[in-house]
Amino acid sequence: MVAKKAQFASKIGLIAATVGSAVGLGNIWRFPAEVQSNGGAAFLIVYLVCVLILGIPVMVSEFALGRAGHSDSVGAFKNLGAAKGWWAIGGLAILASYLILCFYMVVAGWSFEYLWQSVSGSLYESAVEGGTVNFYDKMDEYIKGPVSPLLNTYAMIFINLVVLIAGVRSGIERISNIMMPILFGILIIFIFESLSLPKAAEGLAFFLEPDFSQITPSVFLNALGQAFFSLSLGMGILITYSSYFPSNTRLVRTAVTVASLDMIVALMMGLIIFPAVTSFGLSGEGLRGATLVFITLPEVFSQMALTRFWSILFFLLLTVAALTSTISIAEVSVAFVRDRFGMARWKACLIVILPLLFFSTVCSLSLGQWSEIRIAGFNIFDFLDNLATNIMLPVVSIFMCVYMGWFAPGDLLSQQLTNNGTFRTRLYKPILFIIRFVAPVLIAIVLVSYFF
Repeated sequence: MVAKKAQFASKIGLIAATVGSAVGLGNIWRFPAEVQSNGGAAFLIVYLVCVLILGIPVMVSEFALGRAGHSDSVGAFKNLGAAKGWWAIGGLAILASYLILCFYMVVAGWSFEYLWQSVSGSLYESAVEGGTVNFYDKMDEYIKGPVSPLLNTYAMIFINLVVLIAGVRSGIERISNIMMPILFGILIIFIFESLSLPKAAEGLAFFLEPDFSQITPSVFLNALGQAFFSLSLGMGILITYSSYFPSNTRLVRTAVTVASLDMIVALMMGLIIFPAVTSFGLSGEGLRGATLVFITLPEVFSQMALTRFWSILFFLLLTVAALTSTISIAEVSVAFVRDRFGMARWKACLIVILPLLFFSTVCSLSLGQWSEIRIAGFNIFDFLDNLATNIMLPVVSIFMCVYMGWFAPGDLLSQQLTNNGTFRTRLYKPILFIIRFVAPVLIAIVLVSYFF
């Protein structure tokens, strides 16, 4: 008999925690960069379709696996009687999530540093004195430094440790209930300010008025990849979190809610970014991942009234997103260690988190003092990023779909979708069809396209 596990205390807390696991750095900096480089509104439409038609069914299948298996990503397969080969897929999800955590903690530390520099005013001190700030040099100097990036990374590791030791309800759920309203509140404030800028209409046109001639196979593949990444599919997060779902949780409704809120955050970021960078003539090459967040946007804020206020607000937003992301990713490994070895939660948290003091240090230094160390042409930071997000996550997602579509106990998916027959749904057959025939093929195409 499966041991009783912790559960989320309320539906609001369940949604907040699950949304927090999906809404993270991918929405804040990766989504605008993908929109910019893939045709603007055309990419947005394809992305929304991918989330609705493919992302939600795959999310539902991961929810079903986690709640039915009532354990971590490996234990879920084991508890459902799956052959040991399937356990390896759960193990691969855990490994991928931990590799992501190693470099995500570094990025979370950057967010924390820029929040502190915004509060202290040091980020813009040259501009205040009448000079100009070269934000590219400022970022380059910071991330290559041997001390400050590590101290901020360690601070974020410590915060994660405190929240995770507190547990599912008192830690993860409580912090999510606080941080998700803060995140949405900050986004709303930014939207009003961004839409009041002089060239807001021009930026909105790029973001919201599609040119369907821009839709190409590569745009579709990038949109599908962004959809799966932003929903945290294949990381083991959704399997782990759904093992904490009460038995009366409606999985399809929860998946639709989580995916919808995730899409709303992405849309809100577009409404903020494109009017702002267009108004200050910073569109184009400025929208590229870390460049957007740590170079382009500080340049925007430096040209706005109340520079420090907007900078503090944005980097608070980014830090909140980083925390919700890292906490949820770390919980995947914590659940695995705790379930597999039957140890106290605080011990599992220490076993998972403390090694990051070494691994994240390596990732951080690989951008500076150890940048000459190369693996397949990448520094260590970029190698882990490419290996985990572009290879391991798609492989996990493909086999998760194959298992739930073809090898899971025959009535598992239908029983989970109907809460063991307590209500009816017409979505079982469409979801089963997608995870059997559509999602694995398309994810495989995304995976193969990475190598060409």
